[in-house]
Order: sequence, then structure tokens, then C-alpha cells
Amino acid sequence: MKKMSIRARVVAGTVAAAAISAGTFGAVSANASAPAAESRAAVKADTHNRNLQQTTHLTIDAATKAAQAALDAAERSGQRVTVAVVDRNGNTIVTLRGDGAGPQSYESAEKKAFTAVSWNAPTSELVKRLESTPNLKDIPGTLFLGGGTPVQSKGAPIAGIGVAGAPSGAQDEEFAKAGAAALGR
Repeated sequence: MKKMSIRARVVAGTVAAAAISAGTFGAVSANASAPAAESRAAVKADTHNRNLQQTTHLTIDAATKAAQAALDAAERSGQRVTVAVVDRNGNTIVTLRGDGAGPQSYESAEKKAFTAVSWNAPTSELVKRLESTPNLKDIPGTLFLGGGTPVQSKGAPIAGIGVAGAPSGAQDEEFAKAGAAALGR
């Protein structure tokens, strides 16, 4: 058997690697282009698995509708606020900063929304809990001031609405509740 030169071995190895890569890429491309009917059916069948849990989430349209309703309520009262809507996991879906809202209002609104959804309670009620459990305020990302309200489906929290910027937490919370009420219309 004749020995191959280094150059010939490099060329042969490169051609072999290219052929393997092309086959792999083609297989991945074929699978990624359109999911097979079997894989969609398998996903549906897995929903009956007791190890899986389905959750309800607001659409971006619903979150925007709620945020706009809260912002509109604040504007009718002559208040300049920021409104944040977060999902069940505390991730921000939408934030609307009203004209003239203070710079601190953006972060405060998000934290109030996060706090409301985390405990499935209006933040004004949670402020009262600080008397017996002052450590609650030390939990990262939370803000125990009036102005946050949860959005529920079948008693479970699915989102939180936070408003910040009005002179009082009670007003902020009134606007947040107006946002939540808009989802029922």
C-alpha cells in the first residue's frame, strides 16, 4: 500500500469532514424547517403527564391594554406616573412611562408589580405584613409601597400591575386596579 503525503491526507480529511458536516447540516435543516406532525402530537400527548404543569399568561396585547388603562386613569386625575405589567414569573411584559413621570417611577412600578404577583396580594396589604415580618423588605426586587395589584385567573396570580409616581401609594394602587379592571372588559 502506498503512503499518502501529508498534503493528500489533509485534503482527504477535509473532504471527509465536509461530507459529514453537510450530512449533519442537512439533517438539522430538514428537522428545523417544519415540525413533523408526530412531534406536535407528542407534545399534546405529554400534557397529560403529571410531571407537567400548564400556566396562564397575559398576552402582550392584554398587558398593554391594562397598562394603558392605568395610565389613562392617572392622567384623568392629573398624575404623572409609570405603569409596569409583569408576568407570573415577575418578568416585565410592558412598561409605559407617562409624560412627566419622575425617573424613579420606572423601577418602582416594576418592583411594585413584581411584589404584587409574588404574594398574590395588593402591595398596600403587604405593607401591613411588614409589621410582623420586617425581613420581607429585604427580598431582592420587591418594594412594599402601595401601588401594586395582582391579576388573577381562577384565584391564581398570572400577572402584576405596578404604578408609581402619584403623591400616594393609595392613588398609585387605585390606578393599578383600573388597569386590572380593564382586562375584564
